[in-house]
Amino acid sequence: MLNLVHFPAATPSDLPPLLIVHGLYGSARNWGVIAKRMSDQRDVIAVDQRNHGESPWYPSHSYADMAGDLAAVIRAHGGPMDVMGHSMGGKASMMLALQEPALVRRLVVADIAPVAYAHDQTQYITAMQAMDLAGITTRAEADRRLAATVPEASLRAFFLQSLDIKAEGGPRWRLNLDVLGAEMPKIVGWPDPQGVFDGPVLFLTGADSHYVRPEHRALIRPLFPKARFAKLPGAGHWLHADKPREFEQTLRIYFDS
Repeated sequence: MLNLVHFPAATPSDLPPLLIVHGLYGSARNWGVIAKRMSDQRDVIAVDQRNHGESPWYPSHSYADMAGDLAAVIRAHGGPMDVMGHSMGGKASMMLALQEPALVRRLVVADIAPVAYAHDQTQYITAMQAMDLAGITTRAEADRRLAATVPEASLRAFFLQSLDIKAEGGPRWRLNLDVLGAEMPKIVGWPDPQGVFDGPVLFLTGADSHYVRPEHRALIRPLFPKARFAKLPGAGHWLHADKPREFEQTLRIYFDS
């Protein structure tokens, strides 16, 4: 079972639980603020996906694998959930909805399409693997070392959330970097699954992002015939970080309707 971070509803309602599924190199902790705020009227569960965070490490990282993991979480909690997945988590959530439609009430796919992308993220695995972890005792020191290969401060801050400085035996990454590197073609790809999800789906994108293009709609509609599309002005691929309150409000309007 995946590692979960559970945010019980402050004031329970008849809304189903919300499942939050992070993207590549992320974790449940990245979504803590939004998850906490969304739990005012419903339970919210954020997961660490396989090979990330505190979840088990496995030798494979396909979307069928990830969808199976999510299905097990939903079943363990008694039934259908609303689901929001970002980037890689959005693809895993789409696969879940296609494979197990009865487990998903409503779906929000954040800034990703069911297509294969030409880019990959292997350079960041190389950077993290090359970083000397010996003797690191502070985030500032870790940031200084990672800056040698990752110049963008925002990316370093994101990656370093997955560095366990206080791990027994010395600092270690909470990422199965070897498997993620080996499985990168599957992660940036898309397996062309069978199935249709007839439930409501919102493809929510950053207006400044190019991950979801107009030509992708012809590929989305056969899989998700009730798909709707919306953009957040002033946001890029990390739309939940760029415009957190607007992102949260959009989720509320869509999931509560």
